[in-house]
Amino acid sequence: MPMTWLLYGAYGYTGRLVVEAARRAGEEPVLAGRDASRLEPMARSAGFEHRVFGLGEPSALRAALTGIDAVVHCAGPFSATARPMLDACLATGTHYLDITGEIAVFEAVLQRHQEAVDAGVSVLPGSGFDVVPSDCLAAMLAKALPGATSLELAFRMDGGVSPGTARTAIESLGSASLCRVGSTIVDVPADRRRRQVTFADGEASVTAVSWGDVATAYYSTGIPDITVYTALPGAMGLAAAAVAIAGGASRRPGVQRALKGVVDRLPGPSGRARRRSVGQLWGRATDGQGSTVTGTMTTPNAYTLTADAVLHVVSRLASGGIPHGALTPAQAFGPDLAAQLPGVTVHAIG
Repeated sequence: MPMTWLLYGAYGYTGRLVVEAARRAGEEPVLAGRDASRLEPMARSAGFEHRVFGLGEPSALRAALTGIDAVVHCAGPFSATARPMLDACLATGTHYLDITGEIAVFEAVLQRHQEAVDAGVSVLPGSGFDVVPSDCLAAMLAKALPGATSLELAFRMDGGVSPGTARTAIESLGSASLCRVGSTIVDVPADRRRRQVTFADGEASVTAVSWGDVATAYYSTGIPDITVYTALPGAMGLAAAAVAIAGGASRRPGVQRALKGVVDRLPGPSGRARRRSVGQLWGRATDGQGSTVTGTMTTPNAYTLTADAVLHVVSRLASGGIPHGALTPAQAFGPDLAAQLPGVTVHAIG
């Protein structure tokens, strides 16, 4: 029997890409969101069922999930939206996946593993970019070097950012970047703030960032020291520029609202920009004796990969056999998940 899945946040930038990917794959998701004026024309055009509801009333939210087997949650910022949707999914026995990249959200969701097991559902945060390819790369490196004690991951993403990504970056303005030291999430020490790394297409300078792998890679690998880097510009380039303009005022509510108002008007990367851009990932694991393994990966544009990953995960859920619980991508599907997505190339690990 086919699985019925609901896409919440369907009219957002990434949601629209998931709708397009679903149509190409012959899927028929139920489209959902809180804004009827944006949702209804989109659903009519796609020929899909739709449901209009917000996340503020738990009983109404649970009722809206009637007849739904899985929710694909694409409406951020997930710091505000993940918990109510996940609560409803756990209460109704509905599988949950989202596309968050926020450390605090991963930590909160993954701590609910036993609740998900008891509810008989799979809870799969980060089913896009970030963190599908990087989580798989981390798991590959850990497998290649058992007993690794340190993990470094780095990204370079071209092609611009969506309004949702920019809003998440703005929420982190003025905050110290985070990493793991001795399994604990802490501010990045001075000696970890910058690195030179060699991606598949060459060397680049990278800067430490508070990306989701600080959370997820720990659950996937057990490695206690983890630092994540990115090459500027990109989402963090936007954040850095905003900090330079706003300075210490960047944390003030009024400044946050003003900056988010600006980025909400951004169109997001065009189809041409997505097709012309690629992602580069690098990783290195080190053990206590100083032995290291490195690996690189090349991917399509981050948003293209996210849409493809979501459809792949939905398909795998529909096929059955996915463990119940709150799981990272590599925990749920193994380190080969990323390589199964279109346009992803894993280079030599070693």
